[in-house]
Amino acid sequence: MNTQEAFIVCDNLVKIYRVSDHDVMALQGLDLIIRRGEMLGIVGVSGSGKSTLMNILGGLDRPSAGRLRVGGRDLLKASLADLDIYRLSTVGFVWQHSGRNLVPYLNGLENVELPLTLAGYGHRAGLRRAQELLDIVGVASRGYHYVSELSGGEQQRLAIAVALANDPQLLLADEPTGNVDEANALNIYNVFHDLNRQFNLTTLIVSHDPNLAHHVDRVVAIRDGKITSEKVWHSVDGANGEAGDDPDSLGKPGQYIHELTVLDSAGRLQIPKEYLERLNIKGRVELDMMEDGILIRPAVASNQLQTAEDLVKEMDEAHRANRFQRVINQITARFHR
Repeated sequence: MNTQEAFIVCDNLVKIYRVSDHDVMALQGLDLIIRRGEMLGIVGVSGSGKSTLMNILGGLDRPSAGRLRVGGRDLLKASLADLDIYRLSTVGFVWQHSGRNLVPYLNGLENVELPLTLAGYGHRAGLRRAQELLDIVGVASRGYHYVSELSGGEQQRLAIAVALANDPQLLLADEPTGNVDEANALNIYNVFHDLNRQFNLTTLIVSHDPNLAHHVDRVVAIRDGKITSEKVWHSVDGANGEAGDDPDSLGKPGQYIHELTVLDSAGRLQIPKEYLERLNIKGRVELDMMEDGILIRPAVASNQLQTAEDLVKEMDEAHRANRFQRVINQITARFHR
């Protein structure tokens, strides 16, 4: 994709956290381009870097290095005041737990009115806009009910209405279906889908839902702080893939979901662990140029070669052995005085 067509550009994005006396790299040269109006899913195990990416895209955190532009804004160089304005004017957040989205002692309408009031709406205008938003997400009849009186699915749809109060260009949802059943999850996905299509709202959804690919335009997987693969929709007849005939998904009859391994700007790719284990690939591989691609296979006599990790371990053991021997020599020297 041409970066000029993109709404979000992450180029070699790095994020380093200081934990005790150690530096932890949450993002390690992540590359990602997202079109304006795209509905994107993000998956990855705990600690993979997906939440860090969401926080950075939302202006809640700042990258350590790389390049990050959202809607023409350079978030790496933005001041704290610029990030405040960015969050207020550009981003809407939907969190997994309602406690981060909603005020429990306010009813549904009041929850949506609150950010509108902070944005400068008068009472009548704010009330009218809040009612419109509740209608858009399908909970208009529950506006005068308190949070505790709403089901989990209704709470999440109310949370989406709150996130829309600032008329955002970017909607970030972190596990929005994590606490609801399958039927309510489908309703929530449908709300996101309708908003995305009706308002051309760029939407990013982080989820562990295995069916996420059926509800978005594309899914990217993050591992060790880098994008490793993506699932995209194809409509090539007769090709193998995951069928997209489900009427409740974005797929149309004849389409299928195809998974691709991502090659980053430095030429790196992450081979699935099950492939490495099956072929017993460790440390080194051989690359052969073929007529229609590149062949990756285990290095010859790779079991006789030492990986960098093995070498470091040997050096560490030797260092400890030498240190132990120096202590013995000092003790022996004292007894001979």
